[in-house]
Amino acid sequence: MKYVRVNERIIAKTLRVIGPQGEQLGVFPREIALKKAEEYGLDLVEVAPAAEPPVCRIIDFAKYKYEQIKREKEVKKHQKQAQIKEVRISPRIGEHDYEIKLKHIKEFLENRHKVRIRMFFRGREIAHKELGNKIIEKLLQGIDKVGRIDREPHMLGKALILILSPK
Repeated sequence: MKYVRVNERIIAKTLRVIGPQGEQLGVFPREIALKKAEEYGLDLVEVAPAAEPPVCRIIDFAKYKYEQIKREKEVKKHQKQAQIKEVRISPRIGEHDYEIKLKHIKEFLENRHKVRIRMFFRGREIAHKELGNKIIEKLLQGIDKVGRIDREPHMLGKALILILSPK
C-alpha cells in the first residue's frame, strides 16, 4: 500500500473534507478539519493528495488500510501472469523428436502460454539457414490452428528465435 498521510501528517493548508457517511462537508482549513475528525472520534485521511485542494475523508484509518490491502489482493488475484515457455530445437532434428516438440508447443499454446522457439546453429550449420527455415515453416503449418506468430523469426547470434502466442 502506498504512503497515506493521516491527521497531523497532512501538510496542505486547506482541505476538502468528506464525512464518515461519504457526504461533502466542505472546504476547511487544516486545523478545523482535524477538529471535525476528532468530534467524530475518527481519523482524517488524505485520499486524493493531487487534487486542488487535497481531498480528505473522516474515517477509521485502520479499517481504511485493511480495505485497501484487501482490494489490492483482489486485483492481484484476477491478474494472470503470461508465461513464456521455451522450446529448443536443432536444424538436424529427427522426425520423431520434431513431432514431440510440436506436441509440446501445441500444449503450451492451448494452455494460453507464449512459446519461444530457439533453434541453435552449431559450427558450419550456420551456412545452411535454409534448413532451419524449412523446419520453422513446417512448425508454423503444424500450429496454425492454435497459435500465431507474435514475433517473426530473427537471428540472434547463432540462434534463430521465433515467438508464438495463442490465438
